[in-house]
Amino acid sequence: MSRVGTVERKTKETSVSVTVDLDGSGGVSVNTGIAFFDHMLDQLGRHASLDLTIKTTGDLHIDEHHTIEDTSLALGEAINEALGNRAGINRFGDATVPLDEALALAVIDFSGRPHLSYSCPPMPPMIGSYDTTLTKHIFASLANASKATIHIKVLDGENAHHMVEAQFKAFARALKQAVARTGLADVPSTKGVL
Repeated sequence: MSRVGTVERKTKETSVSVTVDLDGSGGVSVNTGIAFFDHMLDQLGRHASLDLTIKTTGDLHIDEHHTIEDTSLALGEAINEALGNRAGINRFGDATVPLDEALALAVIDFSGRPHLSYSCPPMPPMIGSYDTTLTKHIFASLANASKATIHIKVLDGENAHHMVEAQFKAFARALKQAVARTGLADVPSTKGVL
């Protein structure tokens, strides 16, 4: 059975198109108009082995917030759609990933209960034009729209680029594990529904 989610999200501020294939091979085509965000989404697709296509146009003349938020919400919705009723998945995933001096931990539970727990040491506020404070917001939007519990912890780091990228790589590896098929047909919950 195909596990593909496609979402179109249009507001007065943005227009977003996302397609995600959970059983892909890491084929990524992303264009949000924000180079560093595109780089992080590329990391996500490649390290989670997702086929990921994202096209966003947004009000970048104001700032990057709306574009990043709406893209993240649409991506979370597409993941949720691709998971369907969540039958036959691992449900849980975790990964700890280094990037030079940076070390990040990510844990995911596709529980149906959106929640983000996030901690990161202070870092420089900007990476190029990318506002590093939006990183937490990206994961909050993904948690809400995909109906997942997500924990992200940056355990060490000095370089802001490394600290943010380690988060995306850890999240990608945890996501790959959580959405993996178990070969079972049941929903992984004593409730029988997620």
